[in-house]
Amino acid sequence: MVIASALIIWKGLICITGSESPVVVVLSGSMEPGFQRGDILFLYMNKDPIRAGEIVVYNDGREIPIVHRVIEVHERRDTKQADILTKGDANPMDDRVMYTSGQLWLQQKYIMGRAVGFLPYVGWVTIVMSEKPMIKYILLGALGLLVLTSKE
Repeated sequence: MVIASALIIWKGLICITGSESPVVVVLSGSMEPGFQRGDILFLYMNKDPIRAGEIVVYNDGREIPIVHRVIEVHERRDTKQADILTKGDANPMDDRVMYTSGQLWLQQKYIMGRAVGFLPYVGWVTIVMSEKPMIKYILLGALGLLVLTSKE
């Protein structure tokens, strides 16, 4: 019941926000001082054009999404899509070296959402469990034991 409820809530958030991943955790320090490692970001995606200065989350085929600021938007005349250049606030250079296949611009189709809010440090639980898998197994074992020993 708990798992089904969580899935329903997650799918509902996806429908409401228009983002394939409505909640993400900042995993690196590239956006400091604006966002710290472990902050949880809430994402929203709509049809409005993306503008310079917005914080976006993108994934162009990597294992984990990247949270960075849009520093330049290149409007294309042939389509209504725009090409985007991003950069982490704490990084000295833009993200061109990170884009796949040596692309100079990030295509808008890779944008997962725009940051519209955040909770500081709450995502550390995710970071600790991914960096130290033994803690994750201990927590899952404890939850399983709790379910087996409950009297209801």
